[in-house]
Amino acid sequence: MPIVYYITHPQVQIDANVPVPHWGLSEIGRARASAMLEQPWVGSIRRVVSSAERKAIETAEILGKHLGLAVEVRERMHENDRSATGFLPPPEFEAVADQFFANPHKSIRGWERAIDAQQRIVSEVETVLSAADGGDIAFVGHGGVEHCCCSRSAAAQSAAPLTSRPAVVITSPMMSGRAASSTAGGR
Repeated sequence: MPIVYYITHPQVQIDANVPVPHWGLSEIGRARASAMLEQPWVGSIRRVVSSAERKAIETAEILGKHLGLAVEVRERMHENDRSATGFLPPPEFEAVADQFFANPHKSIRGWERAIDAQQRIVSEVETVLSAADGGDIAFVGHGGVEHCCCSRSAAAQSAAPLTSRPAVVITSPMMSGRAASSTAGGR
């Protein structure tokens, strides 16, 4: 049974003059993504799928290069759409993000609703998995949409027979490469 790894990108180079989807990894982020390659689970990955945002692509490329795998980019795997507000200073961003997660059926300050982000990401993951060859897959994306999807993924996984579902593991280079399982199953 395959294992699905959802890897969130590490630290980014924040620039208020650059649209958020175009932010790249910071030096610390690159170092953490490279350190992740030392984890024993990395070698089992047979497919790397990434959000189209630069920070996710850069993380996926580090992983893909290490494994000799091409990175498949999925446009709809982007972070929740926050273009209505653009860059927000960290304290204000944290306050709005808290409202976003607390009110998943409501658009906060014009942001994409959490429920819509969840459905979008789950749909993308399901599409990729429906064409999977059985090998372990790494999805590289964003912590915000990962947070939105964990509860739905766990509920859907618990309803599926153990023999037919992949294990889902959430990890981040910011966790020093440690993997935290979000659902049981798999190997």
